[in-house]
Amino acid sequence: MAAGGSYSIVEYFGGDDGYRCGYCKHEKGNFSHGMWSHTMTVQDYQDLIDRGWRRSGKYVYKPIMNKTCCPQYTIRCHALNFHPSKTHKKTLKRVNKFLSKGEMPVERCDEGHEGEPMNSVHEEGVRPPPEDPLKIDHSEIQDITTSLDTESSDSTPREDAAPAPAEKTSNVTAKPGKGADPNRPLCRKAKDIRKEKRLQKEQLKQQETVSSSPSPAPSKSSSNQPKSLEEFITEYLPNDPLHRLEVRLVPVSFEDPDFLASYKQSVALYARYQMTVHGDAPSECGESEFKRFLCDSPLEAETAPDGPDVGYGSFHQQYWLDGRIVAVGVLDILPSCVSSVYLYYHPDFSSLSLGTYSALREIAFTRQLHQQSPKLAYYYLGFYVHSCPKMRYKGQYRPSDLLCPETYAWVSIERCISRLEISVYSRLTENAQAGDALALKDLGRALVLHRRTVMPYAAYARKRKGSNDEKEVEQYASLVGQSCAERILLYRA
Repeated sequence: MAAGGSYSIVEYFGGDDGYRCGYCKHEKGNFSHGMWSHTMTVQDYQDLIDRGWRRSGKYVYKPIMNKTCCPQYTIRCHALNFHPSKTHKKTLKRVNKFLSKGEMPVERCDEGHEGEPMNSVHEEGVRPPPEDPLKIDHSEIQDITTSLDTESSDSTPREDAAPAPAEKTSNVTAKPGKGADPNRPLCRKAKDIRKEKRLQKEQLKQQETVSSSPSPAPSKSSSNQPKSLEEFITEYLPNDPLHRLEVRLVPVSFEDPDFLASYKQSVALYARYQMTVHGDAPSECGESEFKRFLCDSPLEAETAPDGPDVGYGSFHQQYWLDGRIVAVGVLDILPSCVSSVYLYYHPDFSSLSLGTYSALREIAFTRQLHQQSPKLAYYYLGFYVHSCPKMRYKGQYRPSDLLCPETYAWVSIERCISRLEISVYSRLTENAQAGDALALKDLGRALVLHRRTVMPYAAYARKRKGSNDEKEVEQYASLVGQSCAERILLYRA
C-alpha cells in the first residue's frame, strides 16, 4: 500500500493467444501476459518493471519471453555514469547548430530510431473491464488482512509484507475533500499548489539550460576531465540563438492548466507523427487513441520527503521551438528511475535526430532528479529487441543492463550480446544456480479485492469454496512476484 493509504488494483487477463507482432509483423507470433491496472502506486510499478512488465496506457503487459517471436528485454542505462558517444555528440552539435544558425541537416541521421510502434503491444480487443472496482468509494473498502480467523496460519504477518498501520480498523475512514477517486491523489489542495510551484521551478531550470544560459566556453580543465553530457547539450549556443528551444515538464492531468493549454496541439502533433512516421490511418491515431495510450495512466501522483521536487507519476516532457511544440517525450518518474514511455515529434524536424536528442535530454533530466533524490539513478528505455535490428539502437546508451528473464537480475549488455547472437531468447544470468529472489512462495498471502473487501487469497478461497481460479491467480502471483502479490490487489468479481 502506498504511503497515502491507497492500493494498486489490477485485473489479470492471462496470455494464451498470439497477436500480431509490431516488430517482425508476424500475425500470431506475439505472446504476452497482460493485466488492466485501474490504479497503481509508483513503487508497485517500479517493482513490476524490474520484473519485465511495461505499461501502455493502463494496460500492463509482460512478454512471454521463451514463446514470443521477438523477445523484449527490459533495458536500463546507468545515467550517472553515462558518457555520450561520437554519434550522440554529433546529434547534440547538429541540434545546437540549427538553434544557433538555423542550419537544417539535409539527410536524416537516426533512421530506424523511431522508437517502438504502438502495435508492439498485444492488446487487441483489450478495453477497460465493464465493472470498474474504482467506482466504489475507498472508504467503503474493508481490509480484513489484519483480522483473519486465527485458525489460519496464512494471516500471520511477515516482515517483508507491506505493514498495515496499527490503528487501522476494518473500515477505512472516509477522508474529507474531493472524494476518493483513486485515479487522483487522495489529498490535494495546498499540497497541489506547492507541487505546481515546484513544477514551475523545474521548467524554468530546463528552459534556462538551453535558451537562457550563456554557452560555456570550450576549455580544457586542468584535470583533463571529459566534458559532461550537460556541457555538450549547451555547447556553442550563443546568448541570442536564432531559434529558442524550451523544455517544459507537465504532469499528465486534465486538472493541470499547462497540460490543458497544450492538449490540442499535442493531439495534432501525435496524429501527424503516427501517420507520417508509422503509416497509421487517421482513424488509428485520433484523440481517443492519444488519450488512451499517452494520457491515461494508472500511476498515482505522489510526493515523498526524499523524492524529487516534481514528485512521482506520469509526465509529458514538451519541446517548444519558437512557441510551438515540436516533440513530446512521455515519461514516468518512479522511485529509482525515469522510465521512457513514448516519443512523438514533428516529421519536418526528423533530420535533427530528435529521437536521439530527446533520449540524451532525458538522461540529463534523470541526473538532475538524482541530485534531489539520490536513489533515482537510472534511465529505462523500455524494451531492447535484439532480433529486430531497428530496436538495437537502445543498446548504444551505455553503460546499460538487460534484465534476465529468469532470475530478474540485471546483467551488463556487453555480456548479453554474444548470447543473444546465438539465440534470440536467452537466460542472461551466467550463474546456473541463481534463481528468482522474489519467486512466489505462499499463494495464500496474495491480496485480492472481493466485494469491496481486501483479503489474502487464502481467506478468499475459504469464502469461495469450489472456486476454480487458483491456477489463474497462481500464474498472476508468480509473474508479479511474492512482494508485489502481497501489496497489489487482484480484483475478483
